[in-house]
Order: sequence, then C-alpha cells, then structure tokens
Amino acid sequence: MKEKFELEYLLKTSPRVLENMIASPTGLSEWFADDVSVSDDIYHFEWDGTIESARLLVHKLNSRIRFIWMEDEEDGLDTYFEINYQVDSMTSMVALRIIDFCTAEDLENSKMLWDQQVGDLKRLLGA
Repeated sequence: MKEKFELEYLLKTSPRVLENMIASPTGLSEWFADDVSVSDDIYHFEWDGTIESARLLVHKLNSRIRFIWMEDEEDGLDTYFEINYQVDSMTSMVALRIIDFCTAEDLENSKMLWDQQVGDLKRLLGA
C-alpha cells in the first residue's frame, strides 16, 4: 500500500519562472525528467530510456499541478503527485511543496530522489 508524504523547499525565484518549470514539458525536462512530451492531458516522462506516463489531474495557474501515474490509475489507486507553491509576501521566498505517495520501504529513496530533483531545479533557478 502506498502512503502519502510531503516535502517542502524554500526557493528564491519568481512565481512566473517557477510556473514554467513545473507546468511546461520544456521546463519539466530541465529538472524533473530527461525528456517530457504531452499528448492531450497525458504527460510522458522519460528517464534513462524508460517512459512513464501520467494524467494531468489539476493545473491551477501560479499555484499547483497534480498528476496520477497511469499505472496507479489503472490499478484503481487513489494516489497522485503534486507540486504546489506559495509566495511568502513578507520575504518573497517561494515555498515549494511536493506531495507524493510511495510504499513504506521506498520512502527514503523517494525523498532522496525528490531532494535531488529539486536540487537540480534550484541550480537552474539560481535559487
């Protein structure tokens, strides 16, 4: 069974730039996957020659994007992964939140993978 977990990262960037990085295939392929393509509401993510597909569930401009892996959808799982963010009006820092699901034994690996990917995003943004 997959369990929900959340991670939060602080970034110094503009919401407009961040929106492009999390919602466009070009932006996602710079930090999240090796390559990303979209056909209707299905995003195809490629890592090391392996393609995984996810359906776009929600995209709220300047707020969040949520996907469900096609494999999980076919298995009837109520799981997803979401990238959302809010700007702190006092500091102008952006709080980036990741919500994902994994099995208990995969939790540490999943967290490390997100840390690595968000680290790549931070480097790209200079944040």
